[in-house]
Amino acid sequence: MPCKRIEFQMFFLVLVSAMTFLVPKVSIAQNAFSNTGLPLPRFVSLASDKVYMRSGPGTKYPVLWEFKRKNYPVEIIMEFDIWRKIRSEDGTEGWVHKSLLSGRRFVTVQADDLVPLHRKPDEASRLMAYIEPGAIASLDECQALWCKISSQGYEGWIQRKFLWGVYDTEILN
Repeated sequence: MPCKRIEFQMFFLVLVSAMTFLVPKVSIAQNAFSNTGLPLPRFVSLASDKVYMRSGPGTKYPVLWEFKRKNYPVEIIMEFDIWRKIRSEDGTEGWVHKSLLSGRRFVTVQADDLVPLHRKPDEASRLMAYIEPGAIASLDECQALWCKISSQGYEGWIQRKFLWGVYDTEILN
């Protein structure tokens, strides 16, 4: 009988150890990454000219990248406490503190050449300016295929397909 009891105790100890190891992971997956009530993913912008992107959600994690462009659009893909996991235009992912992000919407122009900015959401409408690839612009409104932006004193409509920082089906008023 004593041998059976020792085997049972060892089995129980191994089982409890395994459960202790698994329970915090389940808890983290269910609770720590719960969002703030805002949709995920979502676009936001950088609130500062100096933003460190880290490998994990905390200051103890190494800095992977330093952003130096205020208003640069990024996509929040995950939340953990006061940290947000973001994705940049080139697909780079990392964690930033929520205080370094703004809900103000900006976009970048993605094109190989200058992109026309029109007075109305119509290619036949008056040409207001040309926007350079990589330019950052404030996002004011979006319809089906067009978005209204403003940048450096110019305001007008640009085809959505040239913008990063807005979803394909997103409508903004």
